[in-house]
Amino acid sequence: MRSLLTAAAISLAFTLFLTPVFLRLFRKWGWGQVIRTPENIHNPSHGAKRGTPTMGGTIFIAGTIVGYLVGAFTGNNPPTVSGLLVLWMMVGFGVVGFIDDYMKVRSQRSLGLSGWRKIVGQIIVVVPFSILALNFPNTWEETPASPYISIFRDVPVLSFMALGPILGWLLYLAWTALIGVGYSNGVNLTDGLDGLAAGAGIFVTGAYSLIAFWQFNQACWGGEGLSPSAISACYPTPNPFDLAIVSASFVGALVGFLWWQAPKAEVFMGDVGSMAIGGVIAAMAILTRTELLSLLVAGVFIIAPGSVILQRMYFKATRGKRLFLMSPFHHHLEMRGWPEVKITVRMWIIAGLLAVSGIGFFYVEWLSQT
Repeated sequence: MRSLLTAAAISLAFTLFLTPVFLRLFRKWGWGQVIRTPENIHNPSHGAKRGTPTMGGTIFIAGTIVGYLVGAFTGNNPPTVSGLLVLWMMVGFGVVGFIDDYMKVRSQRSLGLSGWRKIVGQIIVVVPFSILALNFPNTWEETPASPYISIFRDVPVLSFMALGPILGWLLYLAWTALIGVGYSNGVNLTDGLDGLAAGAGIFVTGAYSLIAFWQFNQACWGGEGLSPSAISACYPTPNPFDLAIVSASFVGALVGFLWWQAPKAEVFMGDVGSMAIGGVIAAMAILTRTELLSLLVAGVFIIAPGSVILQRMYFKATRGKRLFLMSPFHHHLEMRGWPEVKITVRMWIIAGLLAVSGIGFFYVEWLSQT
């Protein structure tokens, strides 16, 4: 417990007190936000945000790493493969976002990496994660991830390897890539208003910290010493406490960063930040073996990409008509006259309700097994 609380506190202090130092450097380096021309036309208030320091995601990425390492070692819980894999996804996706942000800042245009290049970069990050996650078994021969599709835990009949090693590996890699790319771009599309993605990310990763901690308390350690009811309800997730530590550290870093994003934001997270959040969510969903449950826990990050998909489908089906005034959905609400703060707070409420609902279903499933 000391590791978990220390990690969260250190990362919170890092981003809360050191962000002004980073902002001075960002201004010196010319890392200012570039606003797309269409947004200036439809949302004039966004034009005032031009020049605000961006790429702030680097701050909470650094804060998470520092908090996690300090918390792990001070509490005598050294980093495990599972925790390091979460950091890999966070940093790797962050690097892809950083490249995109830097291209925009350097050219002073909103054109960075193309959509397909982003996806290729994200897949390059996900593939090593997925391969390593099916290696490094612990004492009980449990690997960080599993070749099963999971809801609250692995579903035995949904095994990729039942189709043979070659096809099984290909489908497993495609599945994990879908999760990683999906959440990374989902958070990226949600990051359109001051504090929206950071606040929602706190609820989602906070929920995953609780889920991992519960799995730690209900782990399958003890083997034959466990009662039949305990065996059916326990979780074979390796290193769940380390997963709780790294996600708690990420929550602390986001909370400290959100202090500086309160409207009017003094810093934007940029693609480096939004993609890093998506990477952490994807990694936690895969490593806690709650991939399908993540659709509920992280459901707030499905609204924005869902609205974009619906907009495009409706546009093509009706030959030019629009379902929303503007997509993603939060920009539609802006066009309807909703103040930015109202949209952000209500999206936070939705994020909290979905995350709590996910935890509730997770707990109810455990009760049904006992």
